[in-house]
Amino acid sequence: MNHPNPHIGLRHVALYIRNLEACEKFYVEILGFNLDWKPDADNIYLNSGGDNLALHRAKPDFNPGKDQHLDHIGLFLKEKTDVDAWFEFIKAQHGDIRKEPKDHRDGTRSFYCADPDGNIVQLIWVPQLTQDSTLDFQLFYG
Repeated sequence: MNHPNPHIGLRHVALYIRNLEACEKFYVEILGFNLDWKPDADNIYLNSGGDNLALHRAKPDFNPGKDQHLDHIGLFLKEKTDVDAWFEFIKAQHGDIRKEPKDHRDGTRSFYCADPDGNIVQLIWVPQLTQDSTLDFQLFYG
């Protein structure tokens, strides 16, 4: 089985949050995350250098006893073309595709699939990471 280029790590977590404003304050003021982007009142994207944390406002009927807080797991990809290569690879393996590849409003490109237990995985290319000279991709590629 020939895999596409390897992903560069599990450095992205997205959470459903009931009290978005309080969590933003906690992650930014207490834990020292930086605010990357706040596209609207329901979504906040933070970073701590190499890691990315997405906070999404939970719907009013969110039940933490029943619903999981984890929205999805994000795996970063090195090249934009890797998104489509991974999509085709997973589709060929009869993977559970949830959303097809798409360019997002922040300039990223990604698609979503699910693991056999139903956890959502996003494979995503983030142009800022490939342009960030502080990130050593050789660490991941040898």
